[in-house]
Amino acid sequence: MSEEPTEDDTDPPATAWGTYSTQVLVGLSLAVVGLGTVVYRYLEDWGWVDSLYFSVITLTSVGYGDLAPSTSGSKLFTVFYILTGLSLLGASLNEIMKRRGRTRAAKRAARTS
Repeated sequence: MSEEPTEDDTDPPATAWGTYSTQVLVGLSLAVVGLGTVVYRYLEDWGWVDSLYFSVITLTSVGYGDLAPSTSGSKLFTVFYILTGLSLLGASLNEIMKRRGRTRAAKRAARTS
């Protein structure tokens, strides 16, 4: 007799956070990229594309070095932007991978039963 997997084995707790954590974190990550784009657009007087480009390469820690903040305000913003953005991106990726793992485990359990 094989035991059927219970909900607790494959699903996160039935709370609002367990249900929507991935969507919330991905949405916040996109909002941080959008915020960085707007801030760099106005603090550095870069175009929208350059501002978006700098926001993304900064948060992904690529940092090609072709653009760099030049004002004190944008340098200070960048410090907090990196700390906040990297944390959010890491949490988002963690939630995505946890969800993917739960989905794969549920499919594996369904195949073996």
